[in-house]
Amino acid sequence: MAKKAKSQRLSSLRIAIIHPDLGIGGAERLIVDSALGLQRKGHEVEIFTSHHDPKHCFEETANGSLKVTVVNPGIPASLLGHFRIIFAILRQLYIYFYLYLLITLPHSVLRIFGLQQIPSPDVFLIDQLSTVTPLVRWFLLRRVVFYCHFPDKLLSGGKAANADGEILKEGIVKRIYRMPINVLEEITTGNADLVIANSLFTARVFKKAFPMLSKTPRVIYPGINLAAYQQDALEDTDDARSIRKITADVPFILSTNRFEEKKNIALAVEAFAQYRATHRPTRNTPLLRLVLAGGYDPRLEDNVRTLAHLRTLCDESKLSYAIVSPQTFDLPTPAPSVDPSGTDVIFLLNFTTAQRTTLLLSPQNLLQLYTPTNEHFGIGPVEAMACGVPVLATNTGGPIESIVDEPEAERTGWLCPADPEKWAEAIDQVVRLSAPDKAALAERAKERVRINFTQEIMCEQLDLALWSIWEQGSMDHRMRDALCTMPIAAAAGMVSLRFGLAEDVSWIVTLATFVAVAVYLSNSY
Repeated sequence: MAKKAKSQRLSSLRIAIIHPDLGIGGAERLIVDSALGLQRKGHEVEIFTSHHDPKHCFEETANGSLKVTVVNPGIPASLLGHFRIIFAILRQLYIYFYLYLLITLPHSVLRIFGLQQIPSPDVFLIDQLSTVTPLVRWFLLRRVVFYCHFPDKLLSGGKAANADGEILKEGIVKRIYRMPINVLEEITTGNADLVIANSLFTARVFKKAFPMLSKTPRVIYPGINLAAYQQDALEDTDDARSIRKITADVPFILSTNRFEEKKNIALAVEAFAQYRATHRPTRNTPLLRLVLAGGYDPRLEDNVRTLAHLRTLCDESKLSYAIVSPQTFDLPTPAPSVDPSGTDVIFLLNFTTAQRTTLLLSPQNLLQLYTPTNEHFGIGPVEAMACGVPVLATNTGGPIESIVDEPEAERTGWLCPADPEKWAEAIDQVVRLSAPDKAALAERAKERVRINFTQEIMCEQLDLALWSIWEQGSMDHRMRDALCTMPIAAAAGMVSLRFGLAEDVSWIVTLATFVAVAVYLSNSY
């Protein structure tokens, strides 16, 4: 029956993606690319999110390429920087109830409130936060694919777990606070019809973090749109011209990561300072500049604190720096008023797509730095390799799967411990590469991306996963009927007791109400 329905639908699905905050991080890039790829396969895709700032997002989510609906009644992201996960859960619950009403209530009722009924999605793709997974399955009767970037229980301290998926040491208060949240995460994640992980590393950590679950995640590597990383994709916009002007004269090494503590961008600054202190410019080793590009949200204390720490590191290392951005916002400490093209370090906050492409494809770009430890996957190295840029990353987590360090004949980058001295040595190796070695490495890097990490490969696998779940059919409504009848029947029993009926009669009233409501609901679907 399911296969017949599939042919009647001309191989297309209505897919609802629920994502917490549609900013400009790697998780958001993955969702944007997934949605675009699924659209190209003919599916109808809509993203529902709690937050989306048109000035702080990927362009495809603001220019009409993707349908994005923001659902947030004003629930904040945190309370004085705390309880983020609680508020994230509340925001996702609000998205669910919003969808539930638009899908189930009659058009005549919704019209009163200025709302419009929407057709029920065929499949839900829930990203990062799993709280509403059972609600979608039990009450909307739809199948759910959950994309697990990393268990939240391992990220709650603002730092990733170790390679064995062990939770970092926490205080007793934090453990008590997190205990019910961690249990909720495990139960709701296990309720998904299919769990997808972004790397073998994440899948391994998933199994250790959720010992109660028998599920084994299906690994689908994030992929990129290769066309967006070709010379033809270079745009001659004001943003692109401005960054091209700044970086035109001096070779640079690049980091593209959000300004968060767990991304460990400090390693890039320390390694660069070490390199500059021990390697004087010569004819064969020119003066280098460090470009730190990434998402920065002045609302987030972590972002503000991380940028301040990086600026302090630059001052302590006697590295001049400038802060540039296509946006305008106030910094707690004003940036130095200097010409960026003459500084050692450039902080590029909230770069545009045109600026990213310009930096990655610049002939002056010698190396991509990827500093996080035990990162779940890391799209930055893949983007750099697609442009033929070698990558230096920590020898942990997802980068081990995307970057080839050994044997040297197959190398696409370097994997090193998070030690500034070792990173400085790797930087020196890259700077000293001969032109033929550099060209050979670039071709190997591009080929590795073409074979393993394209958007087409990712979306083909995701498309198969969504169809496999949809073909299982809708959820059985009897679970919902039972859940709906329980509170109604219990209320009837309490009312009968309130009016003085005997306890045995109250149980009869409760049971009769349960049966009556269940029969009514069963006949309604």
